[in-house]
Amino acid sequence: MIHDNTSFRTDTSVSIRDLSLSFGAVTVLENLNLDIHDGEFLVLLGSSGCGKSTLLNCIAGLLEPTEGQIFIKDRNVTWEEPKDRGIGMVFQSYALYPQMTVEKNLSFGLRVAGVPREEIDKRVARTAGILQIEPLLKRKPAELSGGQRQRVAIGRALVRDVDVFLFDEPLSNLDAKLRAELRVEIKRLHQALKNTMIYVTHDQIEALTLADRIAIMKSGVIQQLDDPITIYNRPNNLFVAGFIGSPSMNFLSGELAEEGGRIVFKTGETRFSLDGYGHAQPLTPGRKVILGLRPEHIKVDHDVAGGEVHEAVVDIEEPMGADNLLWLKYAGQTMSVRIGGERRYKPGSTVKLGCDMTMASVFDAETEERL
Repeated sequence: MIHDNTSFRTDTSVSIRDLSLSFGAVTVLENLNLDIHDGEFLVLLGSSGCGKSTLLNCIAGLLEPTEGQIFIKDRNVTWEEPKDRGIGMVFQSYALYPQMTVEKNLSFGLRVAGVPREEIDKRVARTAGILQIEPLLKRKPAELSGGQRQRVAIGRALVRDVDVFLFDEPLSNLDAKLRAELRVEIKRLHQALKNTMIYVTHDQIEALTLADRIAIMKSGVIQQLDDPITIYNRPNNLFVAGFIGSPSMNFLSGELAEEGGRIVFKTGETRFSLDGYGHAQPLTPGRKVILGLRPEHIKVDHDVAGGEVHEAVVDIEEPMGADNLLWLKYAGQTMSVRIGGERRYKPGSTVKLGCDMTMASVFDAETEERL
C-alpha cells in the first residue's frame, strides 16, 4: 500500500507503515504501524523474540521487510542502503577497531566518507566533549573499561551528525552499577542534543527512566504505545500489566457482582468495592475478571486509613534497603506488598490491608483487555 507523504504529522521523524517481516513460515513482525515524533526518545520494550531488535534493524536497513514501508523525515527509505538513511546506530557489542585509538575509531567512518579533515576534527572534539572522553582519545579499546568502550561506541554514532539515533540494547553487557551510570548519561545526551532516539531494551527500568513513550511488543505486535506513567498505571491488557513493574502487579481471579446497589469484585468469600475505579467499559455483574493491584498501592497496618480492611498472612519477607517487600497469603492466593524498609514482619504474622482502588486495574478474564 502506498501512502501519501502529505498525510504525515509535521513533527514526525520516523514513520513505519504496514510493516511485516517473515522468515519462511515464521512471522516476526505483522502489519506494524508506528509514528515517532521529531526529537522523541522512543523505547521498544519486550522479552527476547518479541521483534523489537528486528524492527530496529528494519529501520536501520540491515533487514529488508517482507511488506510495508519506512519513512525517515518524510523520505521513503525502505530500499535505501543503511549509509544513506541518515541514521547512527549503537549496537549491544561495542564494535570498535582494536588496533585503532579512540580518536581514530571515532573518525573512521567520516574519513571513509571523505569528510574534510577540519570538519572531522571539529566533530570528534565536540563528541568527545559531550561524552567526557577527551582523556581517552589516544588510548586503544583494550585499555578502556566496559563503560568507556560503550561511550566510544555511542560517540561513533554521534560524530555522524544525523537526525535519528538507534540503540540496540547498548547497556546489556555492563554490570548493574555501570548500567545505571550510563543510563543517566544517555538521558542527559538526549536532553542536550534533542535528536530522535529509538532504543531497544528488555529492561523495564531503562524503559521507564529513559522514554518519552514506550512501545511494548509481544510476538511482533505493539501491545501498548504510551508515556511511562500511563503504561505503568493504566496498562491496556494483562500482558502489559504483568510485564511492567518489579515485582509484577498482583492478580486476583474472580468475578463482578452487584451488592447493595453497587458493583464489587468477588473472589471466594472476599469482596473489593470498585468505588473510585475509573472504567471505560460497563462493569457487568457475573463477568469473569482479573483484578490487578500494584504492590505499592496496598497499604499495611497503620497506613490503612478508613475504607475496606482485609487481613492477610505474611509468607516471606524480602528486605531491600529503602523498601521491604512482603509476600502475603491472601484469599487463597499470593500477593506482594511494598512497605518502608524500616518496618519488619515475621513469617506467619497477620497484617491488615487497605487497597487504593482508584489505582486498580480490572481485566476481562477471556480477552485479557482492560475494562
